[in-house]
Amino acid sequence: MPATKPFDLSVYVITDSRLSRGRSNLTVIKEAIAGGATCIQLREKDLPTGQLFHAAEALRELTLQKGITFIVNDRLDVALAVEADGVHLGRDDLPVAAARRIMPPEMILGVTARNVQQALQFQEAGASYLGVGAVFATFTKGNTGKPIGLHGLAEIVQRVKIPVVGIGGIKAQNAGDVVSAGAGGVAVVSAVVSVVDVAGATRDVARAVYAARSQQRG
Repeated sequence: MPATKPFDLSVYVITDSRLSRGRSNLTVIKEAIAGGATCIQLREKDLPTGQLFHAAEALRELTLQKGITFIVNDRLDVALAVEADGVHLGRDDLPVAAARRIMPPEMILGVTARNVQQALQFQEAGASYLGVGAVFATFTKGNTGKPIGLHGLAEIVQRVKIPVVGIGGIKAQNAGDVVSAGAGGVAVVSAVVSVVDVAGATRDVARAVYAARSQQRG
């Protein structure tokens, strides 16, 4: 796997303007960063390319200012255009090996995996980290299938050498369980972007993540 930029998956916040109470992604993400987000992903599947580019540009500027890792979902072209830290690919996107061939070697490549076979395949193809799930039931995405649960997450973590972030139905109340299962962090959408107090919700998730990590070390 190519050497990539350092990144921290601990509190990985993903945008969704449909859930953001009419607030801009920039407004929401400013608050999420204030609450302790360590990685931001722009995921707006319905935006035309031009609008997506401008949204990515604004978040790239903010994340650079704050020293936070910035990932663009699906669109490698947009990620490259705004010099994002990385791109995250799903099952219907550019094949992982093809993406890695045309990416700068230091660029982060995240990939969604649902089982051990996929996880090992994507690791071999050059993924920098895996987004694994859905861990729990979620209504944010409609194509996640049956939740894999904490056992499924742990099984993948134990078989791969690259970092794993759990995704799907994660909130402050279960974030610690995801970390205890071996994940390097948690990816959250509605638990953060849909609430009134974005910073407070992010802080609650971060507190759960770091408490679980502290128990592991103890």
